This record gives sequence, C-alpha cells and structure tokens, in this order.
Amino acid sequence: MNRYQKIISHIFIEHFSIDEPKTEIPFSREALIKAAECLDIALPKNLGDIIYSFRYRNPMPKTILDQQPDGLEWVIEGRGKAMYAFKLIPYNRILPNKNYLPIKIPDATPEIVLSQALSDEQALLAKLRYNRLIDVFLSISAYSLQNHLRTTVKDIGQVEIDELYIGVDRNGAQFIVPVQAKGGADELSTIQTNQDIACCAEKFSSLICRPISAQFINNQQICLFELQPDSEGTIKVVDEKHYELVPADQISKKELEIYKRSK
Repeated sequence: MNRYQKIISHIFIEHFSIDEPKTEIPFSREALIKAAECLDIALPKNLGDIIYSFRYRNPMPKTILDQQPDGLEWVIEGRGKAMYAFKLIPYNRILPNKNYLPIKIPDATPEIVLSQALSDEQALLAKLRYNRLIDVFLSISAYSLQNHLRTTVKDIGQVEIDELYIGVDRNGAQFIVPVQAKGGADELSTIQTNQDIACCAEKFSSLICRPISAQFINNQQICLFELQPDSEGTIKVVDEKHYELVPADQISKKELEIYKRSK
C-alpha cells in the first residue's frame, strides 16, 4: 500500500467493528495527522489530497473494500469544517456508457485555444463554454456565472463547484446548473453531485437545480450526464449524451438526416 492507502486504512480500521456494523463512520482532519504519526509516515503538504484521491482518482484500499456489503461501497463525504465520514452508498462512480453513438457538433472552440488545450478539467470546461454544450444538452439558454466557486455549505464544509451556470427556458423557468468536470485519470463521483445540489439549495433556493457531470472520452468526444436524486436520495442518471466536436464539413448529410429523425 502507498502512504495514502495506509493512512486512510488506519483511520477506517480504528473505528470499524464487524460486531457492530455501521453505515457511517465520522472522523476529523486531525485523524489524518494522528494516523501518519502512528504509522511514521510523512504527510503530504496538502492534506486534502488524501481525501480527493479516494473520491475521484483511486479505489479504496482492500482493507476497506473487504468490508463492503454486496451492492454498496464506502465513500468519504464532508461533515462540516475539517470533518468527514466514511459512508456506505449504493454506488459512487459515474462512468460513460461505451455503447453510445456520439453526436457530432461543429467545433466552435477558437483555434488559439485548441492549439494550447490539454485533456484536463480546464480544457473541458472551455470546450463546454465555447460550444454551448450545456444549452444543447439541457435545451435551455445557459450563461456561465462563475467557475471554481469555493464556498462552505452547512453540515458539509468547504465545497468547490467546477463551473456554475444560470439558465432560462422558453417558458421563463430559471435554473442553476452546477457542472462537475473531470479530465485525465480522474473519475466523476456522486459525492460531488450531492455537494453541488446542497450548495445550490442553500445559495440559490429560488432556482431549479439541474446538476451536470462532464467527462472527456477522448480529446474531441465529451460525455455529459444530467443527474438527480431519487426518492431515497440516491443520485441517478437522468440523461446521458456523447458529443464529438468536429469541423463543420465533417458532418455528413446522412448524419444530419439521422439527427433530424431523432427529434
């Protein structure tokens, strides 16, 4: 195990009991420091990266995975300032369906941006913005309000929304659209969606919240999910679309006919 796995395993094992199984195990930021001291492990400069890595980048250590009941998995959620909790939920990762046929969209990204863009979160957010993919996907007029919004939410603590849009539809209904974007090896997570929903409920209570998750499939293909909680609060996929950004002359008449029939 690497040092992140050793630290998070130590905290979990210290509080977990097979005889008294729990669905939620709280711990503090201070516990990360104490675990590292106990294990004689050097802490990273950014303590939050330990939590981030298991939310979006790496699976939990085997010591934790072995204690997952069928159909459930352990995740780490915020529980206020410098407080967290291991929690059992039905599923966490949001992965693109590989069988979806991508929809070709004329690429409106400025060439100067394309020449420098990388396959990371910032490049993904830029392509969403320049190609108005949030408008296309949700069938509303959407306007970027702020990116990388950092704020605090009651009972969760600090949250960061990758980009926040305000939208309006043809009937005048207004929307708040938090966007979660992941590039590279990072994966989309229902944890961030729950945080985004809670933030919008607290800060924009008069607007309809429509959370979006975006993921690069490759440098030109983007997967978008619309997510919503069900009656039990579990995040579910409401809609999924794959968009391929191409020069306009690479969209054939046959493809345009297919798109016309799909309306």
